[in-house]
Amino acid sequence: MSTQTLPDLAEFTESARDWLRGVAAPRTEAAWGHGDDSVAVFENWTAAEERRHTDAIREYERTKFDSGWGALNWAAEYGGRGLPMSYVLAFRRAEAEFEVPRRTEMFSVTQQLVAPTIEQWGTPEQRDRYIRAMLRTDLIACQLFSETEAGSDLAAVRTRATRNADGTWTLDGHKVWTSGARVADLGVAVCRTDPAAAKHAGLTVFLVPMDAAGVTVRPIRQMTGGSSFNEVYLDGVVLDDGLRLGPVGTGWPVALTVLAAERLDGATLGLANADRAVALARNLGRELSDLERDRVADLVTRSYVQRVAGMRVAAAVVAGRDPGPEASAGKLLATDTMARTSEVVRLLLGRDLVADSGRWGTYAWTEHVLGAPGYRIAGGTDEIQHNIIAERVLGLPKEPRP
Repeated sequence: MSTQTLPDLAEFTESARDWLRGVAAPRTEAAWGHGDDSVAVFENWTAAEERRHTDAIREYERTKFDSGWGALNWAAEYGGRGLPMSYVLAFRRAEAEFEVPRRTEMFSVTQQLVAPTIEQWGTPEQRDRYIRAMLRTDLIACQLFSETEAGSDLAAVRTRATRNADGTWTLDGHKVWTSGARVADLGVAVCRTDPAAAKHAGLTVFLVPMDAAGVTVRPIRQMTGGSSFNEVYLDGVVLDDGLRLGPVGTGWPVALTVLAAERLDGATLGLANADRAVALARNLGRELSDLERDRVADLVTRSYVQRVAGMRVAAAVVAGRDPGPEASAGKLLATDTMARTSEVVRLLLGRDLVADSGRWGTYAWTEHVLGAPGYRIAGGTDEIQHNIIAERVLGLPKEPRP
C-alpha cells in the first residue's frame, strides 16, 4: 500500500477505539485489594482451564479478524489490510485501554512467529492452508524446539525424521518445555534428518498435527504447583511430505526465522508485575524504611529504562530493520526487572510472602518469585542474548561452528 493511500494514524486509532467500545468495556484502574491478585509469570491452569481460556481468547481474535482489525500488516489475500507496523502498534495501544481477553503465549507464537515463518518458507499450498487460519486462530501452533540433551543449543537436537520409501517421514524423539501443547493444533518441530552432516546442516522442520498417532503430551509439574509447560513424545509419527516446512536440510535457517520473531516481545516482559510491586509499596499500610524506598525507586527507574528499550525495538520494526541487538538488550532488561521485582517484594513482605495469611496481594507473589527465573531461559537464554550483543554491537568474532 502506498503512503498516499494510508489512513491518517490518529483517525485510524480513533476508529479502532470506536470498534473496541462495541466489543469490550474500557479498562479501569482496579482499587487495591479488589479483583484478582494473581501475578503468576507462568499460568498454572488445569487442562480444562487452559482450554476454556484459550477458547475465550480465540473467540475474541476471530471477531477482531472478521472485523478487519486482526491482521493489519498482512496482505489482503490473508485477510489483512497491508498497513505498516506503526498501525499495528497503534491498535495495540488502543486495545490496551479495554478489557479484552489477555492473549496467552500461544497466540503470539501462532500469529507472530509461525505464520510469518510459513509465509517465508512454506509452499503455496502451505501458505494457502495455514496462514489465514492461523491469523484468525482457527489453528493454533506450538514450538517443538527444546530437548533435554540440547539445552540452549538448538542445533544439537536428537529428534529424528527418517524418510520412508513412499516419500513420507517418520518422526521419533522427545521435546520439552512446550507451552500450549495441550491446546495446540500444530507443532513446529525441528528434527535431524541427516546425522552425518554438520549439526547445523542436517536439520529439517516439520508441521506436526498434535492429534497425529504417536504424539503424546505430558504436563510438566512446576515448583509453583501448576503445569504451564509440557513434554511431547513423538513415537513413530508418520507425516506426509507436504508437512515439511522448507527444503530438506534447511531447518536451521527456518528455526532462526521463528526465533528472530520470538525476541520482539521480550522487551515488555515483567513490566505489569513491576508496576504491581510499586503499588504494593504504596499500600503496605506502613512507612517504608530507607532501604525499601531505595529498592522501590531503583525498580521504578529500571522499568522506565526497559520501556525505553521497548520503544527502540518498536522503532526498529516500524523502520523495517531487524531489531536483533535492541531486542536482545530489551530481553536482558526484562529478566533483570523481573528479578529485581522479586527482590523488592521479598523485602516488603518478609514472612507474609511465604505464609498464606489470606491477605490480598501477599502470598500470591510466590508465583512471581518462583516463576521469574524461568525467563532467563525462556525466549532465548541470557547467554544467547549476550552473544548477539557481543557479535552484532561490539563486533566480537563468532565462535566457530563444528
